[in-house]
Amino acid sequence: MIIKVCGMREPANMLALEKSIKPDWMGLIFYAKSPRFVSSEIASKTAEITIPKVGVFVNESLDYLLEKINEFQLAAVQLHGNESAAFVKELKLKTDVKIWKVISVGSSIDWETLRDYVGLVDCFLFDTATKNHGGSGKKFNWQLLHEYPFDVIFLLSGGIDEDSVIEIKKYSEVIPQLIGVDLNSKFEVEPGLKNIEKLKAFKNTLLK
Repeated sequence: MIIKVCGMREPANMLALEKSIKPDWMGLIFYAKSPRFVSSEIASKTAEITIPKVGVFVNESLDYLLEKINEFQLAAVQLHGNESAAFVKELKLKTDVKIWKVISVGSSIDWETLRDYVGLVDCFLFDTATKNHGGSGKKFNWQLLHEYPFDVIFLLSGGIDEDSVIEIKKYSEVIPQLIGVDLNSKFEVEPGLKNIEKLKAFKNTLLK
């Protein structure tokens, strides 16, 4: 299972994450309203991190995305707003980084709204719908994913904690497109600062 740790902001915490956890991906949030927002001031510090970086964006302009891809040497962008398939197509023409599209889940999922992204995005990410675009620490009804109709791989997000491992493993056994998890608020000391020991324990249990 792929592990992405999102909402990283403190350079020393990033170095500890790299040394002790070595997740497959590290997420940096470029949404100004987020308490985990990453400013340009730490761009040079993140350059020291070898973990592939994902930039999280919410309804930003194409120019802003391209600027941050270059500034932070992002390997992927995670579109967490209402970005259209046409926007994704235009982005693909301008960059070769991976493109992930977040699907914010409420009480149901209209699978047809995802169809236009199939063939354009490298990965979907299912998260709990919130007005703040993630980081709520709440789970949606994961049973909805049993009806997932596409071949596109996806990550699971939203309220995942140490007690979620058994359930995640069960879902991955019957839904092969589920290839990883996105960890954030349940592993924090405070917004933007992760508890390395909690993350280590989760990874060891998940990958047993």
